[in-house]
Amino acid sequence: MSSGNNSQQPSLISGHAEWIKGATESTIGSVTGSQAWTTSGEQAKAHAVDSMKAAGEKHDPSSQGFGKVEQRLGQAAGCEGMVKEGAASKKP
Repeated sequence: MSSGNNSQQPSLISGHAEWIKGATESTIGSVTGSQAWTTSGEQAKAHAVDSMKAAGEKHDPSSQGFGKVEQRLGQAAGCEGMVKEGAASKKP
């Protein structure tokens, strides 16, 4: 029973995966001129941002997170949230 609830919980990882999927769809739509793909991609990205914000509110960077790795990946991907989470979860 509880495993069904886990799939409903917002997750930073699934949020990032959904954002990447949306960005890919949007790019395909732009390249091919398909408004449907562009719209779908933008909607997926918006939903992903909402999911990541919800997950971030429940995230404790002092006990969760990947520190400098997360911060570097955030910088490479242009994800400000990952940069902040990584910086907050760095171990001394």
